[in-house]
Amino acid sequence: MSNEKTEGIIIRLADFSESSKVITWFTRDFGKTASLAKGAKRLKSAFEAAIDLLATCRIVFIRKSSGGLDILTEAQLVNRFRPYPGSLSNLYVGYYIAELLDALTEEYDPHPELFDAAYAVLLELQEHDDFQKALIKFELTMLNEIGQLPQFEYCAGCSQELGQSESYLYDANNGGLYCQHCEQQRHGNVRVSRGTMTVLQKLLDEHTQLSQRLNLSLQQQREIRQLLTTTMSHILGRRPKMAPYLQL
Repeated sequence: MSNEKTEGIIIRLADFSESSKVITWFTRDFGKTASLAKGAKRLKSAFEAAIDLLATCRIVFIRKSSGGLDILTEAQLVNRFRPYPGSLSNLYVGYYIAELLDALTEEYDPHPELFDAAYAVLLELQEHDDFQKALIKFELTMLNEIGQLPQFEYCAGCSQELGQSESYLYDANNGGLYCQHCEQQRHGNVRVSRGTMTVLQKLLDEHTQLSQRLNLSLQQQREIRQLLTTTMSHILGRRPKMAPYLQL
């Protein structure tokens, strides 16, 4: 057993006993972990101020080598998630982020960039009521980190460049878009306009300043939301529970 220190976001809470909770974290240095917080339900618990869904904490835990639950020993609150005042949608987006982090990551498989993206979008949900662009960037980061990012430059059918077209057919089963020739012989899930595809490519570019200034039209937001929800549903084998609350 060893003491470990890191920052973590609480993505799931469950009662363990009359006084204790099991906390699932998505941490920056260790990926997803589950730890037992002994006495967390007591009124004067040392963890009382920190244990809250989607809270970000600096934590210390004893890592169990036998495969059992880790033991949480310290939790210092960094940020308590409070969605933008009056925005129920932002609360649902927070739950959606927790759902994806819990369902699509593995224990002790660290993804620091994904942790940073999750923390950034949670802060955005607290400060602004327009969450779409921040959420899209998080989802793209998630898909890239788990090796499931769709191909937006080459045809999923013939592997050639997509070429110029007013719109493209997207197939989640095949992980990409079809060129005009291939789409005649394929079945897809979503129709994506050329403008929407350009926006997606810019949002994927970490180094461009343009992604910070991009303004997405309502139609582009709807197309991207449909594409990403279809992709997440394919990976999960089910529709995300919070997906219906994200529709535009």
